[in-house]
Amino acid sequence: MSEPRRRPAKPYRRPQKDPVRILAFDALRAVDERDAYANLVLPPLLRKAREGGSFDARDAALATELVYGTLRRQGTYDRIIAECVDRPLREVDPPVLDVLSLGAHQLLGTRIPTHAAVSATVELARVVLGDGRAKFVNAVLRKIAARDLPAWLEVVAPPYDEDPEDHLAVVHAHPRWIVSALWDALGGGRAGIEDLLEADNERPEVTLVARPGRSTTEELSSPDTLPGRWSPYAVRMTEGGEPGAVPAVAEGRAGVQDEGSQLVAVALANAPVEGSDRLWLDGCAGPGGKAALLGALAAGRGAALVASEKQPHRARLVARSLDGNPGPYQVITADGTRPAWRPGAFDRVLVDVPCTGLGALRRRPEARWRRRPEDLEGFAPLQRALLRSALDAVRVGGVVGYATCSPHPAETRAVVDDVLRDVRGELLDARELMPGVPGLGEGPDVQLWPHVHGTDAMYLALIRRSA
Repeated sequence: MSEPRRRPAKPYRRPQKDPVRILAFDALRAVDERDAYANLVLPPLLRKAREGGSFDARDAALATELVYGTLRRQGTYDRIIAECVDRPLREVDPPVLDVLSLGAHQLLGTRIPTHAAVSATVELARVVLGDGRAKFVNAVLRKIAARDLPAWLEVVAPPYDEDPEDHLAVVHAHPRWIVSALWDALGGGRAGIEDLLEADNERPEVTLVARPGRSTTEELSSPDTLPGRWSPYAVRMTEGGEPGAVPAVAEGRAGVQDEGSQLVAVALANAPVEGSDRLWLDGCAGPGGKAALLGALAAGRGAALVASEKQPHRARLVARSLDGNPGPYQVITADGTRPAWRPGAFDRVLVDVPCTGLGALRRRPEARWRRRPEDLEGFAPLQRALLRSALDAVRVGGVVGYATCSPHPAETRAVVDDVLRDVRGELLDARELMPGVPGLGEGPDVQLWPHVHGTDAMYLALIRRSA
């Protein structure tokens, strides 16, 4: 009796290398392994890919969406992936989890067809993980593909009525403690917090700033731009605009700057001071965006700016931003809590203090998963010390602007109230210095919001130094 004929083995097929998805994977690994930020890691990777000649604008847009979209919804995708694997997520190798998250975003967060999302991600797994683990990736992605995102949220998110904070955390991909903190800061109902969380998950516009005396909004305007909403120096770029291709930006006469940051600088510059107005200080100047705008505004009035930054590499960025400024300025490397200037030396002082960055989650989506509630306690002493130092640096009758890119009350009003118990100062109504901007609250300080103003959630308190 003859033996049954064996089916010939399939020849081995090399995996197809997809440069877009490999680049996205490399960016996610850098964020995970080195605690890097996507907005710093991604541009050089894209630049190198473009220089290679095989990457076009559509490839760059897809790679950017894959990286930012995956990072924004990481918490939600983790819950979904956990339903589809037979072990705790902490036991899944991080590179495997990155590939699964990229696949989940393509399946649940983009319009890429299901078969294309699965096959492309499995090919990526073959390239970066090997054939064995690619089979695991394939099995998990097919389970994920069985439902769309709304159906998965019905599975992994608790009902709103049972646990509103956890429901919002899963549905809108924010850690629960951040949902709670933002809700407290808003002080409103469900609609406000959902609008804010949704705004945090939208890609922010690229906004340019025309530095006075060096460029104009007319120069920055084109068919691919829109006027700023609130700042007289702002121009908004439409989808796909490349700031580096704008001559004024390439030459340093204009820059990229969120409109909320522009409003903070302009409000401080326009706040009424009593007496002289010749010397201004930016006490936490790195990386230099507000310093460049303040320096240009000061120069227009014959005033000088001192820009101080503790970190030498950030001080170099400040010097680069101010290079070519028409008026007198000086960049120094100094610790703002141990100042290198005499008390009462300045007429205007800005301190944009280090913070949790909860107001810029649109721009740094990975930050939401890194921050912890205890970070608030870590920043608190520094924020108070910097504000006290600023109030010491300004003369009687001069004005201090306390700013931070966080809406958390522990980093905003609580800091100002604590310091003003010990140091004499009068809160000015900052709302009057942002004419035409709606929804600024009861004052006298100002909190901007992504879902209301289209800006980062910048906070500003203006304080006139008293005797």
